[in-house]
Amino acid sequence: MEVQEHKFKVIGTRPIRHDGVDKVTGRAKYGADISLPGMLHGRVLRSPHAHARIKSIDTSAALALPGVKAVLTSEDFPKLAAGVVAMGELPMNPRYLSMNLMAQDKVLYDGHAVAAVAATSSHIAEEAVKLIKVEYELLPHVQNVLDAMKDNAPILLPELRTSGTPEKSDKETNIASQLRFARGDLEAGFKAAAVVVEHEFDTAMVHQGYIEPHNAVAQYNTDGQTTIWTSTQGAFTARDQCALALDIPASSIKVVPAEIGGGFGGKIGIYLEPLALLLSKKTGKPVKLIMSRADVLRATGPTSGSHIRVKMGANKAGKITAAQVWMAYEAGAFPGSPVGAGCMTALAPYDLENLQIDGFDVLVNKPKTAAYRAPGSTNAAMGTETVVDELAEKLGIDPLEFRRINGAKEGTAQPAGPKFPRIGFLETVEAIKNSPHYQSPQPKSGKGKLKGRGVASGFWFNAGFQSSATVNINTDGTASVVTGSTDIGGTRASCAMIAAEVLGLKAEEVHPVVADTESIGHTDMTGGSRVTFATGYAVYEAAQDAVNQLKQRAATLWKAKPEEVVYQDGAVSRTTNGNESMTLKELAGKLPRAGGPVAGRASVNPRGVGPAFATHVVDVEVDPETGKVEILRYTATQDVGKAVHPSYVEGQMQGAVAQGVGWALNEEYFYDEKGTLRNAGFLDYRMPTCLDLPMIETILVEVPNPGHPIGVRGVGEVPIIPPPAAIANAIYRAVGVRMTELPMSPPRLCKAIAEKSAKK
Repeated sequence: MEVQEHKFKVIGTRPIRHDGVDKVTGRAKYGADISLPGMLHGRVLRSPHAHARIKSIDTSAALALPGVKAVLTSEDFPKLAAGVVAMGELPMNPRYLSMNLMAQDKVLYDGHAVAAVAATSSHIAEEAVKLIKVEYELLPHVQNVLDAMKDNAPILLPELRTSGTPEKSDKETNIASQLRFARGDLEAGFKAAAVVVEHEFDTAMVHQGYIEPHNAVAQYNTDGQTTIWTSTQGAFTARDQCALALDIPASSIKVVPAEIGGGFGGKIGIYLEPLALLLSKKTGKPVKLIMSRADVLRATGPTSGSHIRVKMGANKAGKITAAQVWMAYEAGAFPGSPVGAGCMTALAPYDLENLQIDGFDVLVNKPKTAAYRAPGSTNAAMGTETVVDELAEKLGIDPLEFRRINGAKEGTAQPAGPKFPRIGFLETVEAIKNSPHYQSPQPKSGKGKLKGRGVASGFWFNAGFQSSATVNINTDGTASVVTGSTDIGGTRASCAMIAAEVLGLKAEEVHPVVADTESIGHTDMTGGSRVTFATGYAVYEAAQDAVNQLKQRAATLWKAKPEEVVYQDGAVSRTTNGNESMTLKELAGKLPRAGGPVAGRASVNPRGVGPAFATHVVDVEVDPETGKVEILRYTATQDVGKAVHPSYVEGQMQGAVAQGVGWALNEEYFYDEKGTLRNAGFLDYRMPTCLDLPMIETILVEVPNPGHPIGVRGVGEVPIIPPPAAIANAIYRAVGVRMTELPMSPPRLCKAIAEKSAKK
């Protein structure tokens, strides 16, 4: 199965991206660019309250406004039963999905959709939304996981019961589920420790911060068929969720994926698509809905805030003897936080005999959370990696050497039990240790500024899932690659390069296409760092299928047996007659006389996923007077398997670091005492800009994944895991304060420094 590395001619090069011209000239069609004849424009009315009962909704004034064609409320949605439905490998509760799309008897967070309007212009729709009168009965709200877990907490969903408990309970609760991973003897492990470190951590809810807001255009036809254009991370996922929420056949919905202006996990779920579909059905016209930035922040899925407790012990030799982690993650208003992923990744970089990890999925009056790059893992690493740093410090061991002593390798058991296949964690540690950055002198404090250096590591398991691909041979000897994977991080190029490698073509001679749900076989969402792995696997198999067909066509022309034909470097030749050969271009022109066109196809569900590890080092400068932290230098190293397009891999690493820096230092959802989001815009939701970041250095460690024919591992998620912990460790080295709350904003850091001074 494996393609030997010495044979690679396209893989590992850096061709210009295939969609580059479309992007820079504005020809690429994003969701908001879609415009259809007779199209109406929609707006959504959202709750101003964190928790309230809806006593009545009066839409008469809105309907009477000239230009208004329809108003939508929860009454227009089918009544769905609660329960878990399998959607591929992602379970989903249809009732909760529907309730999040449009509030039913209660609103559960500031920004919860209450009604929607379709009108002849966006301005009329906006005015109409203001005319809808909603009478609310305010209810107590809860926005902290620890408060939400108390017996006397306000209950969001009265029917909810905790799953995963040893004994069934009929008590109302906000704890949707709990889980535990444990092995060994914790008590004995802590007794064997020379040093024990224990801390509690809080991380704030943060948003993915994609530039393009959510959008959807739907056109419902009288025959019951619907077409939806939307910016989504998964056309099939969007189709199936719409079908589930509206209780209609998935085959009646065609989803056309638009170009996507960022997602990072936040555009896997649906928010506007079913609303646009129902409004189109009501009016008989296509309907477009676009979110404002405030709507995006208030009403789409951020990632969880969390409360984490970590206790770890190590002996004098630096070996971790025991580790205990307790984590409660915000699910938002409906179950589904990434606490399970947090539990499975928290201690994964380390070989541990004695561990216990407990996780709780907790409802609070905030938007239902969504995925955000390695969901759940960054929170967990903030706790575990800062405690690892403190253990190393107390034992007088270099933090990288401490990781080498305890590092996971092939055969090490993961926290959840399964053993690792071939992995490259120790190689990332070694790469940072030998990097010019780590080998450089420690940054020196001066002029009132304090400087420090910190390191941290991270793990993400990556995903496989289902993918389909078609490789078509054109009459001029070039090829097209058709897949169903939305291109967020350059996967058009990586898939084209894989096909080019197999076919012996240049990358520029392969044209990649992202197709709609009726033009390609089922393909799961772009997420989990799965596309170049799984869809690339499908492309590899489809290209091999095309090669086999080409050999058959050549055999027909030569009146030979297919097994006598060899395909290599973009040409066919006969093993029994060395004089006979044809280039792909020559053969392509003769296909009509040799059996017809060649279209290679493959559908896969690959299981040989390659886990990803990263280790980062950062230098910071802290102004103790203001609490401002400046990133002086940052180096990220990562086991990337085989870098198909190294520039894109480096870009994934750099982008994730930038997001991790924002999460570490500034980004957070800020709610007031009424449960209202007060920073629902990029002016107040502070993301880093180019002025806040240095040039981020990258080191690619290539430990090929044996489960993939090219050696691919997913690369997009693991680099967001180490930054907050690495920065926290660097801040400690600078000012001597262990920060345990994210973000480590200037006010929080100033307070911590002042408290340290007061103790002295």
